[in-house]
Formats: sequence, C-alpha cells, structure tokens
Amino acid sequence: MNRWRTNLIALGTIVHKEIGRFLRIWLQTIVPPAITMALYFIVFGQLIGPRVGAMGGYPYLQYLAPGLIMMAVITNAYANVVSSFFSAKFQRHIEEMLVAPVPDAILLAGYVIGGIARGLAVGVVVTVVALFFTDLKLHSLPLTVVIVLLTATLFSVAGFINGIHARNFDDVSVVPTFVLTPLTYLGGVFYSIDLLPDFWRGLSHVNPVLYMVNAFRYGFLGVADIKVTTALLVLVVLIVTLTCYALWLLRRGIGLRS
Repeated sequence: MNRWRTNLIALGTIVHKEIGRFLRIWLQTIVPPAITMALYFIVFGQLIGPRVGAMGGYPYLQYLAPGLIMMAVITNAYANVVSSFFSAKFQRHIEEMLVAPVPDAILLAGYVIGGIARGLAVGVVVTVVALFFTDLKLHSLPLTVVIVLLTATLFSVAGFINGIHARNFDDVSVVPTFVLTPLTYLGGVFYSIDLLPDFWRGLSHVNPVLYMVNAFRYGFLGVADIKVTTALLVLVVLIVTLTCYALWLLRRGIGLRS
C-alpha cells in the first residue's frame, strides 16, 4: 500500500509539474496554435474553400476542420513532451528522477499525461476557433474522445523517445521538421485520399497519421477514407510498441547516462 501511494504521489508530482509548465507560458503554448489554425481556416477555408467545393459530401471548410484540430493535437502533444524531457536532460535534473525510487513506467506516464493535457487543451481552443468559421456536429462523441486520447498518447510517447535520443536542441527539431510535419500534411488533413492516383492512394495507407485524422473526422462527420476499426487497431499497436521501446530505453539508460 505504501509503495502504491508513493508511486501515485510521484505520478501526481510529475503531472502537476508538466501541466503547470505549459500553463505558465500559455502565451507561447496555447495562443500560437490557435492563431495558426485561424489562419488556416481563413486561407484554406474562406479563400480556397469556395473554389474546391464539397469534399466527402460536406463543404470544404467543414471537412477541413477535424483535420486541423487533430493536427494541432498531434504537434502540441509531441512538442510538450520532447521539449520538457530534453530540457530536464540538458539541465541535468532528470538524474534526480532516475535515482529516485520511482518506476520507469511512472516517469513515462507522468510526461505522457502532461503531453496529453496540452494536446487536449490546444485541441479545445482550436475547436472553439473552428466554430467561428463553420458548424461542427458530432457524429459520435465516444469515438471522437477515444481517438483524440489515443492520438495524444501516441505522440506524447513518441516525443518522449525523441527526447531520450536527442543530444542537442537541433536533434529536438529534426523529427518534427522532417518527419512529423510531412506526415501530418500528407495524412489527409487537407484532402480525401480518394482524389489521389492509385499508387499514391496505396502509399498513403503507410502513413499512420492518415488513420488518426480520418477516424477523428468520422467522429465529427461520419465519413472517412479508411475503416475506423482499422484506425483504432493501428493506434493501439503503435502505442504499445512505442511504450515498450520507451521503457526499454529507460531501463537501459540509453541517452540518459553519460
């Protein structure tokens, strides 16, 4: 019982630190994504949208909104964990956590919950922004909540792994710039893959972001380019795989012990 209580206190402390961290600087963590997404809505929705017409049976702006919300959740959940964990490494106070009698799973969970919290916070703000530009109606609230939680969890764990491997601040920005951004932009955020030629449509199914965006869009609109059950399976498999890898890295001390 004492061990469980100790672990809960440790988890609560890390989560409190992580949430407090991005809330203290909300002008840098919450407001910029809202402004960026508002610009997306103005440029793609108001200016380009009328030329595109309907997509998936819905006005383009309404079709676009779930993808932009999901993109904001992905980038912010990832950024919160990678920046926080690498900062702890760089300032060398991560060593205090590593020598403390706290299981690796608790350390990982604390950072991941912090990433999920920021992803959800930004997602809510972007959703409010979207309501100024288009009507959003939920086709399935439970599915929408499950998908956004799983997606935020996945990219929080991915950010943790990036933070472990990063040796300098350049390494922190490499994955978001050269991996995360292309995956999100080519993940069906702005278009339906039904518009693509057969080769590129097939290649798009390798992109995991496609499954997240489409499942989330289905939660709002009831339309998707892929099966929702497949998307859920892909998310669960990726989360389990990356979580096991992150725990293995912590256990071996890779990237943490000099």
